[in-house]
Amino acid sequence: MSKQALRNIALVAHVDHGKTTLVDSLLRGAGLFRRGEAVPKRVMDSDALEQERGITILAKNTAINYGPARINIVDTPGHADFSGEVERVLNMVDGVLLLVDAFEGPMPQTRFVLTQALAKNLKIIVVINKIDRPDARVEEVVDLIYELFIDLGATDEQINFPILYASAKRDVAFTEIPEDFESAKETADITPILDAIVENIPDAGSDDEASLQILVSNLDYDNYQGRLAVGRVHQGCVKQVEPVALISSKTGKTTRQQINKLYIYDGLGRKEVAEAASGEIVCMTGLDNVNIGDTIADINDAKALPAVTIEEPTIAMVFQVNDSPFAGQEGTYVTSRHLRERLEREMIRNVAMRMEETDSPDRFLIKGRGELHISILIENMRREGYEFQVSKPYVLTKEIDGRLMEPQERLLVSVTEDYQGVVMEALGRRKAELIEMAPPFRGSVKMEFLIPSSQLIGYRSQFMNDTRGNGILSSILEGYVPAVKQTVGRGHGVLIAHQAGEAVLYGLHNAQDRGVLFIGPGTQVYEGMIVGSTMQTEDVVVNVCKKKQLTNMRAAGSDEALRLSPPTVFSLEQCLEFIDDDELVEITPQSIRMRKRILDSKQRNKARN
Repeated sequence: MSKQALRNIALVAHVDHGKTTLVDSLLRGAGLFRRGEAVPKRVMDSDALEQERGITILAKNTAINYGPARINIVDTPGHADFSGEVERVLNMVDGVLLLVDAFEGPMPQTRFVLTQALAKNLKIIVVINKIDRPDARVEEVVDLIYELFIDLGATDEQINFPILYASAKRDVAFTEIPEDFESAKETADITPILDAIVENIPDAGSDDEASLQILVSNLDYDNYQGRLAVGRVHQGCVKQVEPVALISSKTGKTTRQQINKLYIYDGLGRKEVAEAASGEIVCMTGLDNVNIGDTIADINDAKALPAVTIEEPTIAMVFQVNDSPFAGQEGTYVTSRHLRERLEREMIRNVAMRMEETDSPDRFLIKGRGELHISILIENMRREGYEFQVSKPYVLTKEIDGRLMEPQERLLVSVTEDYQGVVMEALGRRKAELIEMAPPFRGSVKMEFLIPSSQLIGYRSQFMNDTRGNGILSSILEGYVPAVKQTVGRGHGVLIAHQAGEAVLYGLHNAQDRGVLFIGPGTQVYEGMIVGSTMQTEDVVVNVCKKKQLTNMRAAGSDEALRLSPPTVFSLEQCLEFIDDDELVEITPQSIRMRKRILDSKQRNKARN
């Protein structure tokens, strides 16, 4: 069959560097949308959580036609906790569009994705984005990118990469740095990036006559067609209603199956086709028990491709059935069977996550790349109607050469000079090692640290408080170091509800003298529920349900209106960072509560003693 020139490329960048916005711009530049058509921002971030948080969580595919070529584009997550998504989709492409902010420059995730791309010898095109920022430092950022390539051991050929300068928000790109951006943008568009893709990324096609081989790199789901397998045709030609061999990456077992429907990506949707040639990224239905990393091969010449290699998880949490006094009141799926089935489904799609059994049938150990990686799963589950409890996250250690080792993070901090001292002091207490500090630039200071992962748990909330929200904190796994014996704890106690009931103004007013409240009047509480924090080192039991005794005696000044400070409301991630080892977070579709593992105060004291 006649074959169109094909380019497969992934967009990779650190979070907030404008990657998904650039996808929108490329789609417009290729004429996918009509003039004047109302198109939502970040159109590829279709998941509700992605739209709310403004970050990409799942890798997604799109395809455009530009000139003589068809371009498959994979939009990848920019947050380090979802780097497993990046690792597996790089197997589907021949090049990457490396996006770098014109002010921030290379960040930890930039280093990670570039390391992966160089190891796979992918063609790299660098795009300096947001050149219209008032604080843009384009020339300096270009130098930093070259230094990063050299630091990662890039070859002479790999360092010889094309550079473009863009403002994805304005739909413009340039091959040279414009002297006057406002004047240059009047006649510019985004097509220089599309031209660079066609000119620099090699054609994805290989040998159509060879034996079929497709590596499953992603899974999707359709309510009518069931599980869909997504992968690149590495060689051969795949056809609808054709028997194929499915080779399991876990067991090595080969089964005979049939592809019912075959799709390629077309704009924001999929288009059914009768066949697809080598190099194409396809979506298939009808394959039973297919998993990421499996190979779809010729039924008469079944040869497996190398499985997808994913870095090991670094953090773990225990998921368990909700056993609080409020259990079953707000959730639809509350049993251990429901919890197990949902977690098992997640493990099929989320290859960077692991699930292990525990000594209790009601508890499951979930391992992931970071707190955000697991908290996104928690948030999705509660929105689906699940009710359960989770423990404090802890770092996974392993033995290397007879020594107990734990993960180490490369931590990049960007703050104004006013907060430099307090950040360095806090990280020093957490055994962080300062390895690089850039000179101040327009009042902002960049610092790079190496810090044990266990010391980083719980610091992100403190960082936002210390910097009054005026700082940027990001990290990436760097390697393993000897495990730290002493970890930084919360350092203070909590206010614990004395009895079950409804919190009232009088009881809360008395309790707020002991610390900061997390709840307001009318909140239903139970014994052992955490209702606030105190600066004392020990926990304090308070009766927030206590009502004022009513008498017919009145005295001037004694019955003034009681005033409460607004309660501090924690997000899910803040709750996970806040709790201690003897505490849990109760998750329901309507509520997020913190509680003690042992609810009864007498039993808690007995266990502590």
